[in-house]
Amino acid sequence: MPEAAPWKFRKILRPLFETNKENILFKLRVIEPKTRKVIENGFVEIEDGKISKVGELSDLIDTQNNKKIVELKDHSILPGLMNSHAHLAWDGTHDLAQQSMDDSVEISAYKSCANMLKSLRAGITLVRDLGMNKSNIFAKQAVEQGIYPGPRLKICGEAIVQTAGHTYWCCREASGPDEMRRAVREQVGAGADLIKIMACHDTLEFTDEELSAVIDETHRNGLYITAHATFNDAIDRVVDFGIDCIEHGGPMTDSTIDKVAKKNIPICTTFSPVVMQSNAEIARQYNIPEWKIKERQKIVKDKSRFDSLVKAKKAGIEIIFGTDAGSPVVPHDAIVPEMKFMIDLGVVEDNLDAIQSATYRAAKVNKMDDKIGSLEIGKEADLIIVDGKPDKNIDDLSKIKQVYINGNRLI
Repeated sequence: MPEAAPWKFRKILRPLFETNKENILFKLRVIEPKTRKVIENGFVEIEDGKISKVGELSDLIDTQNNKKIVELKDHSILPGLMNSHAHLAWDGTHDLAQQSMDDSVEISAYKSCANMLKSLRAGITLVRDLGMNKSNIFAKQAVEQGIYPGPRLKICGEAIVQTAGHTYWCCREASGPDEMRRAVREQVGAGADLIKIMACHDTLEFTDEELSAVIDETHRNGLYITAHATFNDAIDRVVDFGIDCIEHGGPMTDSTIDKVAKKNIPICTTFSPVVMQSNAEIARQYNIPEWKIKERQKIVKDKSRFDSLVKAKKAGIEIIFGTDAGSPVVPHDAIVPEMKFMIDLGVVEDNLDAIQSATYRAAKVNKMDDKIGSLEIGKEADLIIVDGKPDKNIDDLSKIKQVYINGNRLI
């Protein structure tokens, strides 16, 4: 493993926000996404920040032992949701390039804090931030050192792009294989959990030597690497070079789908920018031009653009939940529109499969499935309580009532 980031060595006498792990017995509906099992009359017990018991209420023997009892009729408990593609320092309102180039470091910090709070209120207990300059590095430090309460963060540091490549104005530009390795090492040294590259825009990006170097250096440092890849040639190419995850995805040939499936590479789909911008009433509030709204509406109605992702699902490729939060018209608390479109499109089978894409499968992608993502004894108590039954009505996921991370109530 690489050396820890410098900020992790700083002595903290006392965090600004204290945590308070409670021992609680929850009596309510239980949704366990790993097994897709629903217990109508169930319970979950947490002790010292971990899940200690789960099961049918009728099997519960010990109900006291100085535990706080939370009994909620017509509510469901499930693991905290994870947004595996977000940008905390973008607000979803203003132009991305303008924010990236003109926002001061202080404003980016304020936006990150606001969007972490929005995420928590939406039931998001883990955010995978895929870059906006260096803002996510400071956001992670703030959360881990108790400076600001937020969700767990998995960060890429600065996304890496070829010089003048796609979204160069918010990324770490690099040219040549040696510079690619340096760029990776910089993110590792800053505390990155993963590396992200921008592998394409309208055309392929990176030379073969650069692509090989950036992927190899990531793996040498014990991290995994994900790629912005939105069309067949880009996806096929990064898979050949050894990428670990694909962001967005797009049109693919059957042979590319087969290759991705055989290598067991997940795809984090992000439909929200298209879906949210197709809603004229909302999009106009964000000054989206009429031509763009009509273009988005055509895509959402036709759906043929996403046929390859449906085929990918049928081929056994794991689809992971991500909204691209912070992109135009995509606030960080918009969860349901993405899931509804995933279900309607068929990249997930049903509500429970959609929930699994944001819990257990997301935990695997974020290398946290040994700790969170399912309601299993010994797992850390990252939990949300929902007013309703989201396994039957996905809209109920908009009614988050309580949020716990590691047994600490944050909402």
